[in-house]
Amino acid sequence: MARLAAAGHALPHLRGERSHATAEDLRGNIENFMGMAAVPVGLAGPLRMRGQHAHGDYLVPLATTEGALVASYSRGMKAITDAGGATARILAEGVQRAPYFRLADLAAATRFVAWVASVRPTLEAITAQTSRYAQLQNIIPFLEGNAVTLLVEFTTGDAAGQNMVTICTDRLCQFFVAESPEKIEIWYIEANAGGDKKVSQLSYQRVRGKKVSVEVVIPRDVVAAVLKTTPRALADFSLAATYGSVQSGTMGVQAHFANGLAALFIACGQDAACVAEAAVGTVRLEITASGDLYACATLPNLIVGTVGGGTGLPTQRECLELMDCFGAGKAGRLAEITAAVCLAGELSILSALAEGHFTSAHEALGRK
Repeated sequence: MARLAAAGHALPHLRGERSHATAEDLRGNIENFMGMAAVPVGLAGPLRMRGQHAHGDYLVPLATTEGALVASYSRGMKAITDAGGATARILAEGVQRAPYFRLADLAAATRFVAWVASVRPTLEAITAQTSRYAQLQNIIPFLEGNAVTLLVEFTTGDAAGQNMVTICTDRLCQFFVAESPEKIEIWYIEANAGGDKKVSQLSYQRVRGKKVSVEVVIPRDVVAAVLKTTPRALADFSLAATYGSVQSGTMGVQAHFANGLAALFIACGQDAACVAEAAVGTVRLEITASGDLYACATLPNLIVGTVGGGTGLPTQRECLELMDCFGAGKAGRLAEITAAVCLAGELSILSALAEGHFTSAHEALGRK
């Protein structure tokens, strides 16, 4: 409770002082409503940020039933905070749909692709008429004989944006069907190439949602005092873990992004299924010339939003407000904090594995 008081938030719904939402309140979020699945929320941090959008110290709500998780993330956050904070940058943005079109033959398909490129100003106008927030960024064609898949990419403001890009893409497809000089024999709004709720090589190389990179230099005395290890031990274990990732064929190199993402997404009203694509990325640990630890993480597929979806539900809103991440103009802040949370989790678990503390921590905190 001391941390709650320090945060300056009453949090009446999280603390059970007010009733939760009714079926009418939840219209648009759930069908056949029967009750609430209460997941305990723990407070990790403070986490010091020095990003473009996130500045200062943040307490981070994590919803989980896994003992030791909040403690582990708090340890990593303390190391980052004691080091002066994490620097974060959003490198790219874009949310995609991938409609599929079948035409008469390859020649017709190539002409259709050329025509789509020629009407780009009209497509931008249709997007603007359909949504106040979506902006058309790219249309990337993939041809296979008489079939065309268009990777249609938008920015979506402060919303996660999956519904927004679906509706906008549908309006574009309706225009294609009505106006294309080539007859479209059949089309689908999505043909499993957009990267939605799945790991995708294309999304990993480009972006889905927000691509965020975060870094911190942790002095070796902080590594010793907080993480109970040394920069050399962490760098050595990180190399072994990288080899393990290569041998097993994982997408990227990281230990457990999904843990922090799932806990943060559930607490803050994000689409929990988007952990599937968000939990890929890379972590790199190195020793600096002065013997300190350099750590960075890059997550290319962070689908997060601070408006719409589940963000306005009572406890979810309180969790977002705790980090000053609720409402318009806050999605960049949430993305940078989320990336730093993932880096904190990596620092803690990699330290535990490097020093042989992983099992004992779970025995002490994760067993009933």
